Amino acid sequence: MSKRILMVCLGNICRSPLAHGIMAETLPHYFVDSAGTGSYHIGSPPDSRSIRVAHDNGIDIRYQSARQFQYNDFTEFDHIFVMDRQNYRDVIAKANRQDDIDKVELLCEAAGMGMRPVPDPYYGDDEGFQNVFDLVKTACHRIAEQWKQNHE
Repeated sequence: MSKRILMVCLGNICRSPLAHGIMAETLPHYFVDSAGTGSYHIGSPPDSRSIRVAHDNGIDIRYQSARQFQYNDFTEFDHIFVMDRQNYRDVIAKANRQDDIDKVELLCEAAGMGMRPVPDPYYGDDEGFQNVFDLVKTACHRIAEQWKQNHE
């Protein structure tokens, strides 16, 4: 059975759609989705800058649609990767069991890159989106390598 992975950020229009697209490309036999902790953009496509930077790097995220993280995501997914500490706090606040909390990790920490957050590029320029893409791609590739070594 293949793993089910959920990527989570605040609004599900910038960071988690990029992480969703990158991880789906990196681990094509896994089911990958994304969600936001907030309800601001439910039903919206990713930010046009996320779509553009993904496209410029060979990944199509145009057809993703923002949704909010729900409690049942704990049962639907094996791994829940969050982009920053606030996302972590918001997600685990919905948990009812330690098993749920154990599924949630900061993306960069899971990748062995320390406790650094994936910065939110929303209020910045295109360079911020490329930097987020590069950081997330590195993290996703490291996680995939770890899993291959551990035969997950």
